[in-house]
Amino acid sequence: MRRVTTDLREIVSALLPDLRRDLEDLVRIESVSADPARHDEVRRSAQAVADLLRAEAFDTVDVVAAEGGLPAVIGHKAGPAGSPTVLLYAHHDVQPENDHADWDSPPFEPTERDSASGRRLFARGAADDKAGIAAHLGALRAFAARGEDLPVGVTVFVEGEEEVGSETLGALLAEHTEALRSDVIVIADSGNWDIGVPALTTSLRGLVRVDVEVRTLTHAVHSGMWGGLVPDALIALSRLLASLHDDAGDVAVAGLHAGPAADVDYPEDRLRAESGATAGTHWIGTGSAVERLWTKPALSVTGLDAPKVDGASNTLVPAARARISLRIAPGDTTASALEALRRHLEQHVPWGAELTVTVVDTGEATQIEADGPAYDAARAAFAEAWDGTAPIDMGVGGSIPFIAEFLEAFPRASVLVTGVEDPDTRAHGANEGLHLAEFERVVLAEALLLRHLGAGGSPTA
Repeated sequence: MRRVTTDLREIVSALLPDLRRDLEDLVRIESVSADPARHDEVRRSAQAVADLLRAEAFDTVDVVAAEGGLPAVIGHKAGPAGSPTVLLYAHHDVQPENDHADWDSPPFEPTERDSASGRRLFARGAADDKAGIAAHLGALRAFAARGEDLPVGVTVFVEGEEEVGSETLGALLAEHTEALRSDVIVIADSGNWDIGVPALTTSLRGLVRVDVEVRTLTHAVHSGMWGGLVPDALIALSRLLASLHDDAGDVAVAGLHAGPAADVDYPEDRLRAESGATAGTHWIGTGSAVERLWTKPALSVTGLDAPKVDGASNTLVPAARARISLRIAPGDTTASALEALRRHLEQHVPWGAELTVTVVDTGEATQIEADGPAYDAARAAFAEAWDGTAPIDMGVGGSIPFIAEFLEAFPRASVLVTGVEDPDTRAHGANEGLHLAEFERVVLAEALLLRHLGAGGSPTA
């Protein structure tokens, strides 16, 4: 087994220049799904992915869409008779790059430079998630470079709407169920515990987002004439938002689920460095760090509509609005959490103010029972690729709602959630970067995983 690993390691290393060139070409396509003005770029990105799969001699490659949504790509390559089928998922759409001034290099021009943890390739989508596409390609190319047929059947599914909530994924899964049916699903849209420490993601929090409007007046009035008697909406909203946490910083919404987390140490210095918290900022909430990050609810105010300070007049604000982002723990449901949040807001809105709660979007939490041959094969592959470092089972505080849709659509499949990111990837932010040495290990690990799965899931076969 050691010789095969060595051969694959050498082959993957030799494949990297061409693989990186393909990744950089994908990154230069501004496939921002949240921007209607760039939907043609999303379509161009899908075609580029399809062309890459066709170059690997896939049996079928189709660019598909459902319900007027943005395009996804489905490609299939048959394996040996009786071998399992492995679905390799990634997405080709990316987040908006926002203010270019926040970037140290142009966001859609891939640029290599040093970081504190090693050489990185910086660009929007360099990690999330066009590197996931490249990792799948690299694993497949490794077998071709050895002159071998794939040890398993492979279906590649590259989505084009993940960054806007996978709006038509359910329809795509329904329309292409047979094309996507598989025994193992590898989702390359998460990350590893640290540089040099691989991980399988086994839990993710869900998401409930609502817009909350508080109104106390039918129109603005003079703050001197009416202040002290009539409450202004901004003060009322502030009091309502303050009720959402207790004095320790735990979410104070009754009825939300919380659970235990893995016994994983998250050192204080690493927490502060990776979170970007200032030196004097205190942590909020109770329980271990990973419980607060992975298996307890979290609530943030991510937007606020109110008059700006510059130009503010002496008037009582008639209405104010906030966007609340509630992360729900694995084991909870969006329906239950939404009901609990709505009930809390109704009970705590002050001074008889009018309250309007509008649902923005929701996404279910995920808990994966990571046991069985496919997970054994993955853990063995990761340990080999990372030179004997065993992967940890990790939770993620963020949400990938489409995983729940895969679990529902293919309940018998083993779902492995992994990816190319690390704690300093800065996905969704400025200066997103792919750690190049870790990317090479990810490609090698996926090639080893396919080999193990082709041998019946046994890591020693």
